[in-house]
Amino acid sequence: MDWHTLLSAKRFGLEEYHREHPENRSEFQRDYDRLIFSAPFRRLQNKTQVFPLPGSVFVHNRLTHSLEVASVGRSLGNDVSRLLLERHPELQQTFVPEIGAIVSAACLAHDLGNPPFGHSGERAISTFFSEGKGASLRDPQPDGACLTPEQWEDLTHFEGNANAFRLLTHQFEGRRPGGFVLTYSTLASIVKYPYASSLAGGKSKFGFFTTEEAAFRRIAEELGMKKLQDAPLRYARHPLVYLVEAADDICYQIMDIEDAYKLKILTLQETKDLLLAYFDEERQQHRLNVLKMVADSNEQIAYLRSSVIGLLIRECTRVFAEQEASLLDGAFEGTLIRRIAPRPAEAYARCARLAQEKIYRSKDVLDIELAGFRIISTLLELMLDAVCAPDKAYSKLLINRVSGQYNIKAPGLYERVQAVLDYISGMTDVFALDLYRKINGNSLPEIS
Repeated sequence: MDWHTLLSAKRFGLEEYHREHPENRSEFQRDYDRLIFSAPFRRLQNKTQVFPLPGSVFVHNRLTHSLEVASVGRSLGNDVSRLLLERHPELQQTFVPEIGAIVSAACLAHDLGNPPFGHSGERAISTFFSEGKGASLRDPQPDGACLTPEQWEDLTHFEGNANAFRLLTHQFEGRRPGGFVLTYSTLASIVKYPYASSLAGGKSKFGFFTTEEAAFRRIAEELGMKKLQDAPLRYARHPLVYLVEAADDICYQIMDIEDAYKLKILTLQETKDLLLAYFDEERQQHRLNVLKMVADSNEQIAYLRSSVIGLLIRECTRVFAEQEASLLDGAFEGTLIRRIAPRPAEAYARCARLAQEKIYRSKDVLDIELAGFRIISTLLELMLDAVCAPDKAYSKLLINRVSGQYNIKAPGLYERVQAVLDYISGMTDVFALDLYRKINGNSLPEIS
């Protein structure tokens, strides 16, 4: 692959209308602004990241997480851009100086496709089809409609990353072609798993649904991404995906530790020890000296957290620059974070182990996952029953509840199922809970 073609300001869906704008913003900055002012991005403020949405202590939600990932991604992209231009001065007239803007925009969008209730929402959707009542859709329906094997793989491996690509590129009812009409490079930088769902295996990871395969193929071919196989479709990652992934890895791991401290899942000393472990003895002592000047314990943790993030940005930038040839060849395996120096790598692994033991299995986290599973499964069951039997009285009530942008009355079974998934995955936690309660008769709308 080649930087000259990998970085393109061409816009998906309205290519024939593409033109340069006279304002100072670059096309990639326009991507960022378009995303941050969008309704799906705004809804992230009411979607669970890890911990339940805040009570007296404010922890991260999908919105604050995405903003932080975009900030780290911008730093990673700018640092990589500087190193690439030092090595390849001839790239100065390309879009290489804009890598920071591309990565930050992609980071901003990376979680847009995630359903409510965190990762449990993804699992609830997948298992509804593989283990729950949705399994009946695998068989031919009374009207003769049936799903292809590829479509069934999409449903049983439902993935937020693939759903984000759909949200950004699909022409919903009444909308313009191309979805968000983002640049090709921003879109390619979002797709962590550039292959079809039939290649997902047991990990439930893939990059695009069958309905968006042609769109991804068009983007990949335009950017000169390396095709690994044609059927099922698989490409090598766009190199900037590794920077988006690294920004996400850095933020969720370190910020989850800070949130766990604020929620008293971790003690002050445990948190300090975890964060200081990233540094050698000399740098640890320097930071301990700084901490003596800071009395507020929250500020102490914030200082150590920012120091760790800075270290990990430098390490991931170094790995990317060292592995440039391998990244462009499509031969790089794993993540940037797994190639960092031994000391920070061990500290990161220790944080990951502790997060699994103490954070992700904590009572509050498990409770929100259990509730999310129940809510999403119920909404899926009722909505899918409605679109499969739309003439029933109750089905009509449910269908009329759905926004007109979702093609809930599409002639094809798979398209109707996707419309239901578009509707439910776009919900906030509070909206999904409210609808669940109303459907079950546990609450009624207020009468003025």
